Amino acid sequence: MGFDMTGETDPRFATTLARGLSVLRSIRSIDDGLSNAELAARTGLPKSTVSRLTWTLCQLGYLTQSVRDERFRPGPTLVAVGHVAAGSMAFMSPAEELMADLANQTGTLAVLAVRDIDRLIVVRTWRPLHLHSMWMEVGHRLPPSRRSSSRAFAAALTDAEYAQVQAQIDSIGSTGFPHDERLAAQQELQQQGYVTNFTTGERTTTYLSVSVPFRPAELNEPVVFTCGALPADASVGHILDTVGPRLRAAVNSLERLTGHAPSQADMEVWT
Repeated sequence: MGFDMTGETDPRFATTLARGLSVLRSIRSIDDGLSNAELAARTGLPKSTVSRLTWTLCQLGYLTQSVRDERFRPGPTLVAVGHVAAGSMAFMSPAEELMADLANQTGTLAVLAVRDIDRLIVVRTWRPLHLHSMWMEVGHRLPPSRRSSSRAFAAALTDAEYAQVQAQIDSIGSTGFPHDERLAAQQELQQQGYVTNFTTGERTTTYLSVSVPFRPAELNEPVVFTCGALPADASVGHILDTVGPRLRAAVNSLERLTGHAPSQADMEVWT
């Protein structure tokens, strides 16, 4: 994964803090603890550096180390910080009911994703009651291309925002969100109100999905709501004719409930 090098040459940039945060960011909800060696592999940091960072993070309560297996897991302080952050997002409360209902009505997994430097990361999921398998968990990182979530995020950015995001991504040597996919996704938003992950006639072999961006008043860039299903559980027709329009309607409802209907600047991104 590597940690974000953005701004490291600036004297205001706290490299040690950035490295410590990269350790926390590398932990996923499906992990049953990670060793220093595994954290080093994920962050690209030397194991000796990771050892100092995990010791410090444990002392502060951001991580906890199991006596049983000596592996590191999220600590109480990190959990508390996460709850505070989630609670500060006013749109999350009405989104809970809207997305839970949508997941049950359409038989799809609904997720909320936000940007994590050069890709999106899933921060919330809503599973339909009858679905027994979870093919995407909180902490799942989505590639910046060929995913409806990533394409919808890029499409919702203004030209200035897109340039700023790409500059940040370029600084860490990553590829970022493809320009051609952004343009195609903008056309989809304009024509049908949602973005798919199979616009070229090809489909990912893992799942079918549709996505709609949303701009929270509390953040300076869009987040993305996505609904998807395994090909064995839903047809392309169901995803396009039912799930996509209902997801668009749910996000429209969220915009009304939060008093944040798309501004003219937002609409110009899609036209």
